[in-house]
Amino acid sequence: MRTFAIDGGCTCKGVRYRMTERPLFVHCCHCRWCQRETGSAFALNAMIEADRVELLSGEPEVTVTPSLSGKGQKVSRCRKCRVAVWSSYAGSGDRFRFVRVGTLDTPDALPPDVHIFTMSKQPWVALPPNVPAVDEFYVREEVWPAASLARWQAARGAS
Repeated sequence: MRTFAIDGGCTCKGVRYRMTERPLFVHCCHCRWCQRETGSAFALNAMIEADRVELLSGEPEVTVTPSLSGKGQKVSRCRKCRVAVWSSYAGSGDRFRFVRVGTLDTPDALPPDVHIFTMSKQPWVALPPNVPAVDEFYVREEVWPAASLARWQAARGAS
């Protein structure tokens, strides 16, 4: 039985959603692509299986945007206020969503599990010493908890 639930949505409340389980992992990405897309120093994304994100109201519009990998990403935005609520990356497929933590009603509930692409982080951003940080990306099996790895494998095995 799932005991975790956290709601979120866009600025105008046209799109509302609920994460019904803890995310697999929370990335704080400092790459230049994320900086450009968010207009900020980094993006904070909670990776979770798509079937564990319930749409409560509204219907996001999906826009395909370029990505560093060259495979693109699908960004789901509110049709009215244009706030991005989650993305799906080609490498992970539509089985996973990268929920924008800042769109949660209580974003402080999901701090980053890892800082990635720190080679391009803004020099004035101070990283906490108790959170792993890597220059680029990491080996999933070396960083993720066993329960998240098992969920990831199960979701990847689904069609």
